[in-house]
Amino acid sequence: MDSIEALVVHIQALSSNPQDISHLHPLLKQSDDSLKSQAPRLAPFFDRLDPKNAALFGLFLLDAFSSRPIIREQASGFLVIVVNFINSCSEEQIRLAPEKFISICRRFKDQIMQLQAPMRGVAPLRTAIRKLRPSSEHLTALHADFLLLCILSKRYKAAQSILDERVFEFDLPRDLFLYCYYGGMINIGLKRYDKALECLHNVITAPMSTLNAIAVEAYKKYILVSLIHNGQVPPFPKYISSAAQRNLKNYTQPYVDLASSYASGKVSELETSIEANLEKFQSDNNLGLVKQALSSLYKRNIQRLTQTYLTLSLQDIASTVQLNTAKDAEMHVLRMIQDGEIFATINQKDGMVSFHEDPEQYKSCEMIEHIDSSIQRLMTLSKKLHTIDEQISCDPAYLHKLGRERPRYDFDDFDSVPHKYM
Repeated sequence: MDSIEALVVHIQALSSNPQDISHLHPLLKQSDDSLKSQAPRLAPFFDRLDPKNAALFGLFLLDAFSSRPIIREQASGFLVIVVNFINSCSEEQIRLAPEKFISICRRFKDQIMQLQAPMRGVAPLRTAIRKLRPSSEHLTALHADFLLLCILSKRYKAAQSILDERVFEFDLPRDLFLYCYYGGMINIGLKRYDKALECLHNVITAPMSTLNAIAVEAYKKYILVSLIHNGQVPPFPKYISSAAQRNLKNYTQPYVDLASSYASGKVSELETSIEANLEKFQSDNNLGLVKQALSSLYKRNIQRLTQTYLTLSLQDIASTVQLNTAKDAEMHVLRMIQDGEIFATINQKDGMVSFHEDPEQYKSCEMIEHIDSSIQRLMTLSKKLHTIDEQISCDPAYLHKLGRERPRYDFDDFDSVPHKYM
């Protein structure tokens, strides 16, 4: 029996007994280089692998096998093996060597990308995240890879359950930046603009010593989604990093100019700004959002009319908000009524629009349940923040760095995160 065969047989024997796992881990670490040197010869051993009881061994075996370029003939088999491993492996064992598990999953993702079949990786990586993380509040290194596959395969709803989980812990800043940026893109695809703004806001306000490319791209989308959803771009909060405050607008000037044109309320001025920077918006893959911002300006202008008039003809609406025809105005008004953005009725006979007050009285059972749910969510968040504050306050490293100086902030130094709890 050659050395690699003897090594694998010995490791398999230890893997079969849960009590030997503590002895197995050091042995696998010592054997790591030997396994990698024999990578091309490891494929036959996968048939003997029991992912449920020998997940730790499987991690080192798969990591060694995939440490070298995988030839095309082996790619399909490798993907099947990894999917089976992810679905069956023991959570306790893979958490003994999380870096190996992350490495394997990323190589799996790379193979999926090379095959241009991102959809094949969505379900396996979602399972991998849930097995790797110690709790739903922990952001893993695989979250961003999973969201990227969801974006490329346009499986936005597949990411919704992961994105709706509150994250309070993460290991590396880059993981957080990418997770929030991709999360913003997915929520845009789902038209959940309030949640998209929350994700993008977290990117641009995260602590950073120097401006990074992810924050720049996030701010471009943040400007556009703010215009679409709120009709304006809020100023930077006081707690944003100095690097972001100094440089973000300089790197996103066409978008800043667009926001200024939008604020004028004049469609012609906004169209001129779009035309002047059309190539930039196209190269950034943001032209779709730019067009939505233009469309939203028509809506904002129509909404302003409801504050002044009780009735107005479709032709007058078209002239006032710079639409081409009364028919265009009718389509916009109908769409806004359906989306609950205005409350109005259209008299088809004489082409008149009657505007109404919001009928919501905030006393239905559904509304009370919604308000109660929001209050409970805020109370849970408050308790979590209090716990984190206590942990940080007792941390020796924090206390040493802080010294005797404790910064004091006024309540005015904080602004609200753009997330709708109510």
